[in-house]
Formats: sequence, structure tokens, C-alpha cells
Amino acid sequence: MIVLGIESSCDETGVGIIRLGEDGSMEILADSVASSMQQHARFGGVVPEIASRAHLEAMPQVMRAALDEAGIDKPDAVAATVGPGLAGALLVGASAAKAYAAAWGVPFYGVNHLGGHVAVANLEGESLPHSIALLVSGGHTQLLEVQAVGKPMKELGSTLDDAAGEAYDKVSRLLGLGYPGGPVIDKLAAKGNKDAIRFPRGLSKAEDLRGEHRHDFSFSGLKTSVARYVERAEREGRVISVEDVCASFQEAVCDVLTAKALRACQDTGAKVLLLGGGVAANSRLRQLAADRCRSAGVELRVPRFSLCTDNGVMIAAVAAQLIHEGAEPSGLACGTDTSLEVEIPLVAAT
Repeated sequence: MIVLGIESSCDETGVGIIRLGEDGSMEILADSVASSMQQHARFGGVVPEIASRAHLEAMPQVMRAALDEAGIDKPDAVAATVGPGLAGALLVGASAAKAYAAAWGVPFYGVNHLGGHVAVANLEGESLPHSIALLVSGGHTQLLEVQAVGKPMKELGSTLDDAAGEAYDKVSRLLGLGYPGGPVIDKLAAKGNKDAIRFPRGLSKAEDLRGEHRHDFSFSGLKTSVARYVERAEREGRVISVEDVCASFQEAVCDVLTAKALRACQDTGAKVLLLGGGVAANSRLRQLAADRCRSAGVELRVPRFSLCTDNGVMIAAVAAQLIHEGAEPSGLACGTDTSLEVEIPLVAAT
């Protein structure tokens, strides 16, 4: 069975195609993505209206490229992200998916974007056991307890303010490095001293770890601390090392992310940690997660770089798993939900 997935929750327009075997195995046939990132660069972040229009313009070309890459005329099922995400962006992708499904006469499945980041970890390895998923991007920083792909997930913690990727973008803008901040800060950090500046670790004090925010994140204070450090240096006439600032900032982010993720594994008894989202491509996050997982006896699963950021393959993977388990289609009356809960893997018509 051939399953096509469409992702449009933020600024990437993705179409992925998967072949689902009778035994539940999956083979990636196509992965086509167009990004509107550069259109948002001068604003220092994603502008929802620009993202929606970019999805509308890119969809036909991305779809054609995916079908050509897979060598098919049409799939056997179509899936799309219906939440969470930006309202207009979700609407464009879901509407396009429904139109394609109707034209081809195939069933439509509306799936959860967050479940997609979990599903890609199942594509290139063994089946997924009880796990903790650390999803880190410009819009999400969450710890989820996962029982299996396509099953309801439990949110253990999330960011109380800025997402990690958002903090990268804001610090990058502060340092005059442009947008997006993740790749450029990661590159400069490799040349700096991560111990040069001791930036704060949000919600990591003993009282935080004993309380209700044990698994939550906060990066707003870290961002402010970087700003105060730069302002103080400028006021005193000191020349700062941008590389050291980047390395020290990145170390603070990755330290908190990995420490809390391993604590969640310990608390739940999970023996697998999944990394997902755009920030999962960060070199320091991968290295520190690998080191700490090795020490804790936890298996680390990280998707290939191309599957870390939003893509259609991950949406097709969720739908394929649900189809394999006999789930009924959502139907064309299925709506989008900008704040879709993690407990809902498949959205039914309302």
C-alpha cells in the first residue's frame, strides 16, 4: 500500500510517500520539501500569513516532485497534519490533501504533527518500545511518554515560555547573526569555549526538580541573561567573543534538555530516548544526549538530518502505522486544530 503524507504546520511544505508492507514495514519512496524560511528572515521569525501563502504557492510543485520521485501516478491513501500548528498553514495543507484524496478517490487521514516526529524514529530501526520523546523546535519543546507509534502520548513537560529553537533565533538576532539562529549558533559554538560564561539553567534548581515543573523547560531567563551580558560588555567597552557566547548559550540549552530528558526516562522506566524536531539536528545536543544516554544505559534514537525538520514522510509514517492497525479514515469533514492534544493521534470527522 502506498501512503502519501502532507506536512504544512509551520514554514515547510512537505510531501512524503511511503510503501507500507503487509508486515507493517515501511519504505520511503519520496521526500520532497520546500521551505519559506528565507521569506521570514527579515522579520526574525515565522510570519503566519507569509507561511500560508508560501504553502499555497509551493504545494503543486512539491507534490509533483514527490510523485515523480516515487514513480507513481497516485497513492492508495492520503494523510495530512491537522494540528497542532499555525491556523492558516494547517488549513492550506489539509485542504490540499483532501482535494487530492477526493480527486484520486482514496481515503484521507488527519494526523497529529507531534506523532510524526515520533514516527520517523521507527522508520530506520527496530519497532519502538516504551520511550521518552524529546521534541525540540522553534515552536515546540516537549517531553512525551510514548508507548508506540500511532498511540496516544502523554505530555510530561513542556516549555513555560520560549521554545528552545525560538531562544536560538532571539539570541542570534541579538548577536546580529540573522535568522534562523540554530545553524549559525551551532557553527560558531564549535569554535568557542562552552565554559567561558556560566549562563543560567532554567527550572533546574533543587526546588524546581522536586516540584510540579520537574519536567518543564524555561528559556526566557537564559535569553535575557545573554542580552544582559552583551549589554554590560558594551557599556564597559569590552569586546566580546561571539563564539564563546554562542558556545556557552548552546551548552546551557543542551544541558537542560538532555538532563531533563534522562530524568524523564528514569522516572518512567523508559529505556529509549527519541530526539525529534529541527533542533535535533544540533551537533552539541546530539553529542551530549549520546554521552548521557550511554552513561545511563538508555538507547538514543535520532532521525537522519533530513527527517529532523518538518517533512511529509513523518506524516505518511503515522498514517501508515494507523492503517496497518486497521484505523478508519478521518473523512473529508475532518477539521484542523491549532492546539491539538498529544492524546489524539488520528482526528475523526466532526
